[in-house]
Amino acid sequence: MEEASLLWLLFLTSLLSCTTNQASLTVSPSRSQMFEDEFVSLSCEEDDSSAGWTVRRNTRGDTRTQCGVHWGELAGSSCKIPDMVPLDSGVYWCESREGATSNTINITVTGGSVVLQSPVLPVMEGHDVTLTCRTKTPPSNPTADFYKDGSLIRTEPTGHMTIHHVSRSDEGLYKCLSSSDGESPSSWISVTGGILSAEKPTTTVPPPTTEAPPTSAASAPPTSAASAPPTSATTVPPTSAVLPPGSSSYEFVFTLLRHLVVFCPYCISTVLMVSLYRHRPTENERPVSMAMTPPTQPEERLDDVYDDVIAAVTTEHHF
Repeated sequence: MEEASLLWLLFLTSLLSCTTNQASLTVSPSRSQMFEDEFVSLSCEEDDSSAGWTVRRNTRGDTRTQCGVHWGELAGSSCKIPDMVPLDSGVYWCESREGATSNTINITVTGGSVVLQSPVLPVMEGHDVTLTCRTKTPPSNPTADFYKDGSLIRTEPTGHMTIHHVSRSDEGLYKCLSSSDGESPSSWISVTGGILSAEKPTTTVPPPTTEAPPTSAASAPPTSAASAPPTSATTVPPTSAVLPPGSSSYEFVFTLLRHLVVFCPYCISTVLMVSLYRHRPTENERPVSMAMTPPTQPEERLDDVYDDVIAAVTTEHHF
């Protein structure tokens, strides 16, 4: 019973040692294009509230600035922006006190009357995607033309367009055009098979890479050195579906190897401790040596005396 308890304790210790805290950034309303003066809420959905996750951003005027410092209203691990302006366009992400980062979201704020509602995160290959052309004034979903990479796809009288069973060929810049209200900015839609998507050139400032974030499926920020995020009618595509800010596939592999190097010793040491404990001899199992030690000189003399006594007794008996 005692042995089983120790084994369970060792197992739980190794399990806890191999877990890492993660966070995911979500935005409400759930879209990458916002109207000017619109209320937006960004939240870090975290595994461990003690990690101290906060929202940060890169914009034309800010680099790695935290919510509550010159912009936004901090509320725990959430950030509220009451009145968005075009200068709020940029890359947003969550960051812990230790420097770990979450997925990133590109947000474009337009002063126009039309936005394209599209998925904020990359879309899994084979899933359906619905794009919605929204206007600032009623009707909110007018008849709209939908474009991909500058080419007309089709016209939808309801303002909605669904792409069924998306594939990598569906990745690109999408926008919509309302004949009465104008056109929306363009947004990049990423399609992922669950690991990585194709990289695209970008111009938005990425957040720094001081620490490797979790490899979750999220839209990653651009990686070029330009100082301003897109604030016009075009949102540049992100570089990857799941890579952390400013990362490449090589950095992803390096991050994975680093986590293995850090956490594998815990598991290995636990296995060794269990193995040593199970093979430890008990008091009843200690080996007993059967080797005969050679007789010493005094012992040999006692043997001779014993033989003489036996011989004398035998002789007396015969008499």
